[in-house]
Amino acid sequence: MEEQVALVIGGILGGLLLLLLLMVVSRCLWKRLRATFAYEELSGTTAASSTQGHKLCPPDARTQASRPPGVPFVVPPSLQSQDWVPLSSREWAQAPQDPCPAPELLPHATRSNLGDACVVGTINPELYKIPEDKSETHFPEGCLGRLWFSVEYQQQAERLLVGLIQAQRLQAPSEPCSPLVKLHLLPDERRFRQSKTKCGTTSPQFDEHFIFQVPSKSITQRVLRFSVYHVDRQRKHQLLGQVLFPLKTETLAGDCRLIWRDLEAESLESPSKFGDLQFCLSYNDCLNRLTVIVLRAKGLQLLQDDTSFVSVLVKVSLMNHNKFVKCKKTLAVLGSANPVYSETFSFKADPAELDTASLSLTVLQRAKGDRSRELGRVVVGPYMYARGKELEHWNEMLSKPKELVRRWHALCRTTEP
Repeated sequence: MEEQVALVIGGILGGLLLLLLLMVVSRCLWKRLRATFAYEELSGTTAASSTQGHKLCPPDARTQASRPPGVPFVVPPSLQSQDWVPLSSREWAQAPQDPCPAPELLPHATRSNLGDACVVGTINPELYKIPEDKSETHFPEGCLGRLWFSVEYQQQAERLLVGLIQAQRLQAPSEPCSPLVKLHLLPDERRFRQSKTKCGTTSPQFDEHFIFQVPSKSITQRVLRFSVYHVDRQRKHQLLGQVLFPLKTETLAGDCRLIWRDLEAESLESPSKFGDLQFCLSYNDCLNRLTVIVLRAKGLQLLQDDTSFVSVLVKVSLMNHNKFVKCKKTLAVLGSANPVYSETFSFKADPAELDTASLSLTVLQRAKGDRSRELGRVVVGPYMYARGKELEHWNEMLSKPKELVRRWHALCRTTEP
């Protein structure tokens, strides 16, 4: 009985000792783990100073002495300016930086030193300005006004869409001005379209659209004429000017686009015996280029009664010492005694050759199955080849280089057809 009691007491004491030993071992392990994974928090003053932009000091000598001996540690020069952040009571690390740092913007240069300073990271808006087109707002001396319109031809429907936009700086004979516009599709003089009258303005805004039914075969032979009138108090129409716009293939190609033209005065002179021809001359002494713009003709005496198959063209020939140098031709206009061309031709001519050079403009008629016949001719040049208006036109071209000089000339025939 006593032996059993002694065994029980011994078992209890042994269990207590074993439990005590386990507690001691567990406490030691817990302390080690706590010392390993514990992080030391920054103090309030250090955190406050870091938010104000001050850098943390690198680890002192005591921290460096606590590192394991025998391991050399060298800070690269590229990382010496980085901030140091403590990880634990024994370790320090450098703060991570943005792999793509934002470039430091330099102050914008003023206009005075803009050409001397090279600003990195900034945009100079002066380099991206689109130069203004001053030709649309520049009105030459003696301008009768300017008209804006749009033209579009629908091939499948065979419709010509004309948009009348606005006019500016109309020269009215009296104030206030009340303009309206009539639209003709030449050579048809009878039928026309008419805009609304705008009262009391020399720069009316129309914003009207008109439709002409034109076959595609004859569209390139037609000319669109805008006639601008002033309506007085007696409701009479006084012509202020007109615009002639030939419907060429290149002008009708593509989408609808805005076009502007200056008004021209209608010639009040009666046509001469064989008709008249209007053209422009210009000479560029820098490029040695002689430019001829054939505008239109009027009052031509066609040689056939049936003009439906008759076409009229103009041949421009450059002569030197009465010898042929080069010639160019306009497109043929079908069935009209008042054709409109508006075609430009250029010739190479040295300044020394202008005293012996001349231009011959010949109006030719072509019929189906027939040879070309001459309707009239104009020769312009120096005193050796021309007189009167033709000589004045040539001399005015030479006195105004790079300017277009426009005039009407009466046609004459050298031989009877």
